[in-house]
Amino acid sequence: MSGRKPFFRPQLAFSSGAPGAGTDGPPPRAAAGGLINEESRRFREVMLPHLDGAYNLARYLARDAVAAEDIVQEAFLRAFRAFPSWRGGEARAWLFAIVRNCFLTWAGAERSSGRVMVAAASLGERDTLALANAADPDQATPEEALARSREAQVLREVIETLPEPFRETLVLREMEELSYKEIAVITSAPIGTVMSRLARARQMLCDILLPDPAASGLASRGGARS
Repeated sequence: MSGRKPFFRPQLAFSSGAPGAGTDGPPPRAAAGGLINEESRRFREVMLPHLDGAYNLARYLARDAVAAEDIVQEAFLRAFRAFPSWRGGEARAWLFAIVRNCFLTWAGAERSSGRVMVAAASLGERDTLALANAADPDQATPEEALARSREAQVLREVIETLPEPFRETLVLREMEELSYKEIAVITSAPIGTVMSRLARARQMLCDILLPDPAASGLASRGGARS
């Protein structure tokens, strides 16, 4: 599943003291001497490249495009506040762990309020068509692009039906291409659990997308050999 395109890049609106009023403006200047805030600049350089991945993860976890934007916004604010204590290492895994925590906070609030968590409407046909065209703009005919967009929509909807532990593991491994160790750190689960969740998620996809008994049997035999 590698090579996927992000849903879109949300515009972050950082609060005062965070690295700017958006992702494109210049970093704020420190009060003393008008010097560039070095910590803010470093945060932008290290963390903003992972914005697309953070939104992609939030979107699949929450199954709600608007909620995903709120989750990512909160995650980046938390990350910025905690950034001085970050000791280096894999920035993406550190950020994704914060995104996951923000999602859990949001999900808890949803349950407490009695609201039902449902999947948001899928992307509009124009957006999914543009997404498909971006993969191969020179060779795809309109018919091929539309077929690809529908396939992507179906796959997205199927992934969103998976239970949360399997869904997040699948997205982190297959879409964000994180290692088992990184996923284990993010989800606070043993590597063996990560591997079993991933295998189960793949089997779920196979059962849904390839309901033919022969295909499912082949997948099961393949899993038994491994």
